[in-house]
Amino acid sequence: MLNKSGFLGDDKLNESELYKELGRLTKDRNKWEESIPYVSSLLAHESVKIKAKALWLLGEFGLAYPLSIQGAVPVIASFYDSPEPLLRERAINALGRIGRGNYILIEPYWINMFRYASDEEAKVRLSFIWASENIATNTPDIYENYMSIFEELLYDVDDKVRMEAPEIFRVLGKRRPEFVRPYEKQLKTISETDDNRVVRVHCLGAIKAIASK
Repeated sequence: MLNKSGFLGDDKLNESELYKELGRLTKDRNKWEESIPYVSSLLAHESVKIKAKALWLLGEFGLAYPLSIQGAVPVIASFYDSPEPLLRERAINALGRIGRGNYILIEPYWINMFRYASDEEAKVRLSFIWASENIATNTPDIYENYMSIFEELLYDVDDKVRMEAPEIFRVLGKRRPEFVRPYEKQLKTISETDDNRVVRVHCLGAIKAIASK
């Protein structure tokens, strides 16, 4: 039997089939808003893979239709405490996308997001930076007193985290250059000395963002 969104109920599908169905939904933007209740229901699915895909989709839905996603935000935020790193990662990503669309919806969960700057899993730390970039795109002022946290991530042990860390300085540099200028010397040093070429390039991008203002 089809549900209201025109999809087979997940009880009729195995994990692989359901994942493919969600993949088709990813490409069918016309069904996104009406599919929010259905995809939200999948957050209770037994499969980590399905829950992770649902969290990712809800983040994209929330960017496109922030007011329609409002009821799902508390459930998404509940995955902050998941023992599964993938689900923590996806929950942070989702709230970042939703927060880019409408910060007020995720405001109660925003400050708690900072604990993931020091998560034991590098992918979770990476997601924290990425979500922060999304939120800062439209709501930069809230980051004024938290720049030192991102400064520490410039020296992370993981290459991918270090590659992404300068990007929050670039995003904020375009919008609030005064937040980033105190770190300009550090960014310049890293841009000249880091072993990773992408880290060096991204640090230069952050410096250029300040210089353009």
